[in-house]
Amino acid sequence: MPARATDRSGDATRIIRPAAVLDERAAFQVLEQLRRLDVEAGGVWNATSVLWQRYDRAWDGIGGTRGSATLVGSIAVMYDSPHRHEITIYKATVTEAGLAAGWAVERLCDDALIWARLTLATCPRAELADPPVVDPFRQPGRG
Repeated sequence: MPARATDRSGDATRIIRPAAVLDERAAFQVLEQLRRLDVEAGGVWNATSVLWQRYDRAWDGIGGTRGSATLVGSIAVMYDSPHRHEITIYKATVTEAGLAAGWAVERLCDDALIWARLTLATCPRAELADPPVVDPFRQPGRG
């Protein structure tokens, strides 16, 4: 079972292992909808190349800023991993506000994946190697 934790802020974080992978077709479908549902265009998603953020409402602040919108949760992603044009989902966090509103990691991920007719439970998986414990570029005795 993937690890779950609550950090000091009260947010719920889950490391997705094995990591969820969107193939090229699914990645295109999800990204197309996240762009359509962008917070600055009246939607609830703010998607970058490393993080997809889900808000409770569109950004309504001055000059396209967050304003009264509250962050529900974030999904950490890697583009072109494990293969070109694929997207790997490896971590998700639901904020305290999201938890209070009834959100969970599965619901957060499913809200993005639904556009490819996937859920976190049905998404294909890939094992990611853990980073090395010892820095291979740092030799013993050197600071």
